[in-house]
This record gives sequence, structure tokens and C-alpha cells, in this order.
Amino acid sequence: MMNNESVNNIKREKEGLGKVGAQVKDGIIGCLKGINEIEAEIVTLVRSTVSNTFKTTGDVTQESVNITKDVLKGALDATSEVGAGLMVSTKSVAKGVVMGVNDVGGDVLRAAEMTVKGAVKGAYETGADVALVARRSVDGVVEAAREIGGNVEETAKVAVTGAIETAGDIGNTAVNSVKGILVGVVEGVKDVASSLFPKKKTGTNDSGSDE
Repeated sequence: MMNNESVNNIKREKEGLGKVGAQVKDGIIGCLKGINEIEAEIVTLVRSTVSNTFKTTGDVTQESVNITKDVLKGALDATSEVGAGLMVSTKSVAKGVVMGVNDVGGDVLRAAEMTVKGAVKGAYETGADVALVARRSVDGVVEAAREIGGNVEETAKVAVTGAIETAGDIGNTAVNSVKGILVGVVEGVKDVASSLFPKKKTGTNDSGSDE
């Protein structure tokens, strides 16, 4: 049997571990809250910048592509300079672009497509993870569509299609990785998965060669 001193030592050790765990938990919660605040600030910044620019130019249709590219380039340049935060900023930038275009009555689907394409291309040019950037940008435009009451299914479809098309220009490895990471995005979205990811027919002659 343990004496009182042993019992007290065990209690003190448990209390110590409990305190450490609580400190870590509080620290992580604080970090996550900070990330959420940063994301919200980026969305607000991009949204207002895009909408104000469109109001100045007065031509949503013609300028949407150029403005989207400029915004994405600015975001990529910023993240490369600070050396981190690309995954956080990509989603927020994509979301902000779509919401900014919506604010001035622009073509949201077109903006979603161009934003994702620009993000994938920019990721490749800067040496970032193309698949992860594709996923984050698609998440951003879909989230924007949901918040503004847009057509989420169509937005997901054009965004995923745009990501895959752009990855196709990069190479087979990029296409495969982008497709793999985006399967989860379209799950549950009616008619999107079947049209973008048709099931392969299994033939009797399987040579096992790389496609």
C-alpha cells in the first residue's frame, strides 16, 4: 500500500500535467482565434479593394480577369515576403475576390473560376504546393458563394473545373494531385462529382502502364 506521501506526490504530478495541458489548450485556442481574425481581415481587405476598383473602372466584365490576377499576385508576393501564411491567405483572398465582385454586380461564377485558376498558376510559379493551394482557393470561393446566397453547386463545379484545367497545363503530376485533393470538395454536391470525376471503365486488358 502507498503511504500518504506517495499519494500526495501522485496528486501533485497529475495536477501539474493538468495545468500544462490547460496551458497548451488555451495557447492553441488563442492561436486559432488569431488565425480566424487574420482570415477575416484579409477577406475584408480584398473584398473592399476589389469592389472599390471595379467602382472606379466602371467595367466589371473586362477588368475582372486583370484585377483578379493582380489581387492574387499581391497576396502571393506578400506571403512569400513574410515566409508563411500561404494556406491561410489563399482561402481568404479567394473568398474576398468573389464577394467583392458580387458587391458590384459582377459575374460571380466567372470570378470564382478566374480566382482558382490564378491561384493554381501562381502557386506553381512560386513553388508552392499546387494541390493545397487549389483546395484552399476552391474552399474560399465556395464559402463566399454560400455566404452571399449564390449557387454553391455551380460555383463548386466551375472552381474545381478551373483548378483541374490549370493543373493540366502544368503537368500530369499536378493534375493527379489536384484531382485527389478536390474529390472531398465535391462530395455531396449534386451532379458535380459525377461530371468532373467520371468512373474509369475497367477493361480486360490491363497492361499496368502509367497513363
